[in-house]
Amino acid sequence: MPVALAAQEGTDIRGSGPELERNLPAGFRRLQLGAAAPNFDLLGVDDKRHTLADFRQHKFLLVVFLSNHCPYSHAAESRMLPWINRMKAKGLGVVAIQPNHPDAVTVDELGFSKYNDSFEEMKLYADENHFTFPYLYDGEKQETAKAYGALATPDLFIFDENRKLRYSGRFDDSRFENANTVTRHDAINAFDDLVQGKTVRVPYARPMGCAVKWLTKLEKAAAAKEAAWPHEPVTIEPIDAAQVAALARNPTKKLRLINVWATWCGPCVAEFPELAKLSRRLKRRDFEVITISLDQPKDQAKALKFLESQHAGMPARIKDSLLEEKRSTNNYIYSAASTDALVQSLDPAWPGPIPHTVLIAPGGQIIWRQNGPFDSVVLGRKILDQLGGFYPEE
Repeated sequence: MPVALAAQEGTDIRGSGPELERNLPAGFRRLQLGAAAPNFDLLGVDDKRHTLADFRQHKFLLVVFLSNHCPYSHAAESRMLPWINRMKAKGLGVVAIQPNHPDAVTVDELGFSKYNDSFEEMKLYADENHFTFPYLYDGEKQETAKAYGALATPDLFIFDENRKLRYSGRFDDSRFENANTVTRHDAINAFDDLVQGKTVRVPYARPMGCAVKWLTKLEKAAAAKEAAWPHEPVTIEPIDAAQVAALARNPTKKLRLINVWATWCGPCVAEFPELAKLSRRLKRRDFEVITISLDQPKDQAKALKFLESQHAGMPARIKDSLLEEKRSTNNYIYSAASTDALVQSLDPAWPGPIPHTVLIAPGGQIIWRQNGPFDSVVLGRKILDQLGGFYPEE
């Protein structure tokens, strides 16, 4: 992690030297030490509007920029939220602001979160994490994020009783959940100085985390959503019941989602884009989607053409693990006439119709199953419950 930088009141916290090229929006300026807290008027997850004046009863004020989707923010919050609750007794008021527009977050940036950064999902996120302070949405105009100069989530701004900035930057220096990985308690130390009436010794530490998703990124995000994966070729191979049983045993460390489908099955075709989206969203995680087509073997080319249209390629990250299993694809077509053995080898609780989808933990335990179309939101949250919302420490 970068070493925290000290700054004097009124100085530019970015330091000297050549200007860094950045994709920051017009009107952006990092709030400087000693500056007054900019006002805001934003809607909160309580469906009420909040302004700076709403926090005048607190001696000190923390304005913190957070997001639903960011694993770095998740990790910091695991330590920051208990600290916030303790510091309220020392006069700390808190307001959290979510600066991102959800459409500027690409699918593959959601690999560590059950939620995007929409206002409605902010309500779910705040409730799930037991926020005890207002959580406000700035994603439509991002005027508040620009006024404070928020660079990332998380990014903290601590103000004194006169609402002058006394600290800004990260909460601490670890990107992991484990508190034992922290070596610098930057925001905690700064607030302790403030409470004791001292000059904050280190008033700035570089904010680290997921960059704010500015509205200027919308066009790029939209293009990314439409982009194909030409670098991930799509293949399909025949499979029999014994091979399906081997897949279901899941001897890997990956969470494995197996979907049985067919081109002649309307609900299968309708839900398939969500499978491809899941694969893309979680391509950096220990997760894979495996599809088994019940098209007739003679229609393998037809099934392949559909898979290609859905960009159902194999993420590069899992290719090595497939080689260990002596596999070369994640798409299959069932080769036998009867499906009885398929049912027994994959999921004996499967009643027969398709689509049928199972989520299999390492070691082969089915931890979720759905016969018929699945709810992509429910499935995505189930998967993230298993994978967790933090960066791995290895």
